[in-house]
Amino acid sequence: MKILFIGNSHTYMNDMPELVRQAVESASNEPCRAVMLAYSGRTLKWHIDEEYFSARYNILYGGFDYCVMQERAHPMPPYEETSQSVIRLTELCRRSGTVPVLFETWAEKAKPENQAAMNERYRSLSGKCGALLAPVGEVWSAAAKELKDADLYYKDGEHASLFGTYLTATVLTKTLVGKLPDKDFLQTLDFTVPGRFQPVNENKEEETVAVPAEISGVIRRSVDLII
Repeated sequence: MKILFIGNSHTYMNDMPELVRQAVESASNEPCRAVMLAYSGRTLKWHIDEEYFSARYNILYGGFDYCVMQERAHPMPPYEETSQSVIRLTELCRRSGTVPVLFETWAEKAKPENQAAMNERYRSLSGKCGALLAPVGEVWSAAAKELKDADLYYKDGEHASLFGTYLTATVLTKTLVGKLPDKDFLQTLDFTVPGRFQPVNENKEEETVAVPAEISGVIRRSVDLII
């Protein structure tokens, strides 16, 4: 399997595409490759307007099975802007036989009431454009109700913590493969340097962190509940 990720910091945080690659290989027992086009704070419209040639080239010539698209979350751009951008990207995907996937994000920690609008937006776009939906935000809300000793949020209250990254990768794996990673897949990635968001840890061998089985269990149950 070969996956292209297009998004912003919610995609690149904690090298999430690499964790998805590992999780997909755990679930499918098949090799997986992940490629990422992600820039801080950018919208899908920016990818279409400013980095169109990179997105176009990768989708048309990259031989990807899936293209995972992540819109800016905080704040979300106008619905029509997102819709037009997703339509453009899904049209490129169809020309190349690539399956488009919408990565539904999560609301800010301080504004959980915003999640309902995100859910409605992504489900509407999924139906309108014929794209797969990875309901990360919905699973996030369900899991957060049970997780009392593990915060899914990074300290800024917007990005994913190492556990939020594990949840995201688990949802995407279930969406793409149709099943969860192996139960023994109890690892996540954390590329942050303690006390700072930038610069991040440049030694990838030091990223891997163990996930307690009870936290993994809550996340897995939440994924199965939603998907």
